[in-house]
Amino acid sequence: MNKDTYKKIVKDYRKKDKYIRNYLSAFLSGGLIGFLAECLYLIIINLTNISSNNARSIITLAIICIASFLTAIGLFDNLIRKCRSGLIVPTTGFAHSVTSSAIDFKREGLINGIGSNVFHLAGSVILYSIIGSFLLVILKVIISA
Repeated sequence: MNKDTYKKIVKDYRKKDKYIRNYLSAFLSGGLIGFLAECLYLIIINLTNISSNNARSIITLAIICIASFLTAIGLFDNLIRKCRSGLIVPTTGFAHSVTSSAIDFKREGLINGIGSNVFHLAGSVILYSIIGSFLLVILKVIISA
């Protein structure tokens, strides 16, 4: 069998990626999270005496808790398969990575298992976020001076 025949056979049997569907799914699911968060924000602001900053904090915590709960009961992975990066990119992705690490290492105990591995997946995100923030602040100080 020559190379061209082999490439044709591989091309015929390769699973076709559905880019447009994946893009739309990610866009709509991420947008839905943002829309629901904005609705919760408006409800909290209009029905309570909570300040705007506190309402945002409450909504962020609610989203983190919901994502962690869905991860703990095993539903979040199924949602990711359907919604793609629309669920992973926002705060829900960070909550999922921390919760799934904690679940994976719970058998090893609180200190050696959960305590030392809870940020196993999210640690690099935290590290580079802090470094990036630090560099931006230094840049701002240099430009402002």
